[in-house]
Amino acid sequence: MEPRKKLGQAGENLAKKYLQKKGLKVLASNLRFPFGEIDILAQDGDYLVVVEVKTKSNLDFGAPYEMVNFKKRRKLFNLARALSARFPGQDIRVDVVSIETNNTPAKIEHFQNILEA
Repeated sequence: MEPRKKLGQAGENLAKKYLQKKGLKVLASNLRFPFGEIDILAQDGDYLVVVEVKTKSNLDFGAPYEMVNFKKRRKLFNLARALSARFPGQDIRVDVVSIETNNTPAKIEHFQNILEA
């Protein structure tokens, strides 16, 4: 497996453990749609949560969460909308889990409801 994919997979595993510690129930990971992929689908109370995981081993080009640009937000919005069509009436939110692996332990930040205006 190429190093970038390995880092991403390790980040997703850390994110799952982190979310479970915070009381979220991880329902699925790597859900593929024709126009994108949901890294982690979780449940937080009444909410279905689309979780985008960004992992970096260095900060040369910014923090991991800074990689969630307008284009990525639009893709996440479309993924949330597709989920909404499958589960009408279900509250859905989009979160980002940002992981920096250059620290020991890794630095994990959780940004909730990133699409709210």
